[in-house]
Amino acid sequence: MRLLVDARFTRIGRHDGISRYGASLIAALARHTDVVMLIHDERQLELLPDVPWVKVGSPLSPAELVIAGTVNRLRPDVVFCPMQTMGSAGRRYGLILTLHDTIYYEHPTPPGFLPAPVRVLWRLYHRAYWPQRLLLNRADAVATVSATTAAAIARLRLTRRPVTVIGNAPQPADSSGPRDPRTTPERSLVYMGAFLPYKNVETLIAAMEHLPGYTLHLLSRVPPVRRRELTAGIPAGADVVFHDGVSDEEYTDLLHRCTALVTLSQAEGYGLPLVEAMAEGTPVIASDIPIFREVGADAVRYVPPTDPAAVAAAVRELEVPRAFADASTRGVERAADFDWDASARTLLNLAEDVVRQRHAVDGSATGRLSRLLTRIARRR
Repeated sequence: MRLLVDARFTRIGRHDGISRYGASLIAALARHTDVVMLIHDERQLELLPDVPWVKVGSPLSPAELVIAGTVNRLRPDVVFCPMQTMGSAGRRYGLILTLHDTIYYEHPTPPGFLPAPVRVLWRLYHRAYWPQRLLLNRADAVATVSATTAAAIARLRLTRRPVTVIGNAPQPADSSGPRDPRTTPERSLVYMGAFLPYKNVETLIAAMEHLPGYTLHLLSRVPPVRRRELTAGIPAGADVVFHDGVSDEEYTDLLHRCTALVTLSQAEGYGLPLVEAMAEGTPVIASDIPIFREVGADAVRYVPPTDPAAVAAAVRELEVPRAFADASTRGVERAADFDWDASARTLLNLAEDVVRQRHAVDGSATGRLSRLLTRIARRR
């Protein structure tokens, strides 16, 4: 089977969630089968595994509508795209598209990195369900990252295609391994994620009023306007540090020192920071929403997402050495349930199913045509 993976959503310089998902799957797939990547900028190769690649147009270009013409010439059996927006008109190959979440139907603010015209289209796109259905139904199969999102896709009737969960996973541990659960942590908290309104960072900042002596580290890049909005809500005397982006090494170092990773998001498709923190032995405090329950199971402390005092109380519980050690140990155990090789095998099985289904349909169509031609010949 000739498998092609669309890696054009890989960021340049530093991964975001979707970028890391695609790159990690490609690396795992390459251990099991031959893979070819699509890229649109050779700088993307810095964050991608060393596998064969082909350079084509950007997925944000209007030419995306006819990208299948280019891909057809590469003669893949199946193409996997870690997004749902890949052009498919005229394709002659199996296609698996990925829908990570349904968040933007409830929270339609688009990602800030998109060009202004694309942000306008993004809002319009998420005002109705039919554009999503049109895209997904043009695929042979649909992937998503969690059972919670698969259930939302079914509830919204976004596709007639089968939906398969191909989960996220933490990155391979470095040589240091997870932190020692017996070590007393710093009085600090870590937040890794975007700053869109539904991420509810305001409540996390408000909780610092109840945690004197603690430092809150906000790690991701934040647009200047959003930073000013959040800064205005910092309680008097609270210690909040905007890092505006960190390296993987800095992220791991902060996770190894802090008391907990905290996220109070009101909607997610997965929750990768939870798994990343648990893999490092860092306790997690998260909003009590279904997807975090799915990912964290009994290894996470859950709090009402709009209650700053409850957040602070959960942090205080971890000041007890036994509670911290138990949370750290259980987190490492839970993170081990998520594995890129397992996700790659699931994707390979799905791709093989797509090939079989397409061959069956082609064979059936060929048989019908043969029977029709035979009947015509007999009548003559």
